[in-house]
Amino acid sequence: MYAIVKAGGHQEKVEVGDVITVNRLAAKKGESVEFPVALVVDGAKVTLAAKDLAKVSAKGEVVDDGLKGPKIRIQKFKNKTGVARKKGHRQQLSTVKITAIA
Repeated sequence: MYAIVKAGGHQEKVEVGDVITVNRLAAKKGESVEFPVALVVDGAKVTLAAKDLAKVSAKGEVVDDGLKGPKIRIQKFKNKTGVARKKGHRQQLSTVKITAIA
């Protein structure tokens, strides 16, 4: 059994026991979180109906809340004007272990 969950603006395919990395959550290390489900596949049975999915959620536990993603470098340059700009960014991330899909 697996599910597609909505986590931090992205969709992730998860099964019980999976560890996923998502955008920083408000929960601290050791706290439990709940993700809304977009699709559930249980063997040959696929659940897509919104009223059935409203009853289902994926529960997880925050394993780590202090991760940073890879460095992204942003460069802007305008020719013949002397305008050049360099900037960097690292996304704040959380690691979550999925404990149940119910």
